[in-house]
Amino acid sequence: MNNIKNTGLYDESFEHDACGIGAIASIDGIKSHKIVEDALNILIHLEHRGGTGAESNSGDGAGILVQIPHEYFSSLDLGFKIGCEGSYGVAQIFTSKNETIKNKSFEIVLNRLNDVKLKALGIRKVPFNSLELGMQAKNSLPGIYQFFIDRPEGETELEFERHLYLARRLIEKEALSLELSDFYICSMSAKTIVYKGMLVSTQVQNFYVDLSDIKFKSAIATVHSRFSTNTFPSWSKAHPYRMICHNGEINTIMGNRNWMNAREGVLKSDKFKDGLEELFPILTPNCSDSATLDNAFELLISTGKSLTEAMTMLIPQAWNNNELMDKKEKAYYNYHATIMEPWDGPAAIAFTNGVQLGAMLDRNGLRPSRYTITKDGFVILASETGVLEAEPSNVEYSGRLEPGKIFMLDLEQGRII
Repeated sequence: MNNIKNTGLYDESFEHDACGIGAIASIDGIKSHKIVEDALNILIHLEHRGGTGAESNSGDGAGILVQIPHEYFSSLDLGFKIGCEGSYGVAQIFTSKNETIKNKSFEIVLNRLNDVKLKALGIRKVPFNSLELGMQAKNSLPGIYQFFIDRPEGETELEFERHLYLARRLIEKEALSLELSDFYICSMSAKTIVYKGMLVSTQVQNFYVDLSDIKFKSAIATVHSRFSTNTFPSWSKAHPYRMICHNGEINTIMGNRNWMNAREGVLKSDKFKDGLEELFPILTPNCSDSATLDNAFELLISTGKSLTEAMTMLIPQAWNNNELMDKKEKAYYNYHATIMEPWDGPAAIAFTNGVQLGAMLDRNGLRPSRYTITKDGFVILASETGVLEAEPSNVEYSGRLEPGKIFMLDLEQGRII
């Protein structure tokens, strides 16, 4: 968790990000190490969009989100058995290096998993190489661990994701109440995993040893190079978050937070039979605007919304006085305006659930983002062109994101929607 206190003129409620985003995916959903390599190359070429401190080797944050690399994990001597792909989830966790606090963190994770009837298969210490890190990043370096969690018999993929989301919220709330230093859950899913940190974009591949193994494969990857504005960098504030990575700022964030907190008393969902109270507060206190948006997005997804429906609820088109918009489309936005206020940027956002990859600009359209579709079946998307070399003869189509409109790739269907 973020442990920086409000001091002097600094107030964490005004924290924002301004960064570079990128994504690459196989349209046919074919996993490969090349996707991971290309994503890391995109990240390297976004270095100029990231920030550093006085030390050039202590970054504001960088990271990568990929699908669970099952082939890689199954090749390791973990000391415990994992099942087939999709039969387990992985929680990627930062903890304190203080042995007492770390043990307390582990105890909370295991107890809360047990409370919601989830079984931990085992714990893996994530290998890393910190030689390239500056002193600021190295001094705040947490312990990094993976908890492997068994999928209960009879649960569907969506039910398991929802189960993991509930467990994570319970763990986070207890850790927050105890003010456990350096504790943070980067991701907790059976579909995706996040490797990130207080790194410069060029350091990510060398820092995380896993990422260089040829068995480490994915069909989707999103990457992010962070430039913090009015913020202090930290390991937890690096992107990608659990579902989104974000370039820009949410300038309506104080109102968005207040409205989300206010509506907790009337929130209901048939997906959570015991009620949503265990998830409250929906928005993690003391986190950035990007992390807050991620909190709201994953709530909507967990209650059954599709990626496109959830994102258009949060970031609608400029529909109100648009006489050219189809009446049914305008009615859609008009209805959802009674449920959710717009989260206004400027913002460019990439988002994924591990099966679909989407990207969009907010309705102001003040952040650049371009995409390329290649003839050999890949989609490349980033804050700018040139992040990954593509032969002109291999380019099927290229374009740019437009305000309020969504670019969506579905790997199960093997098509761009």
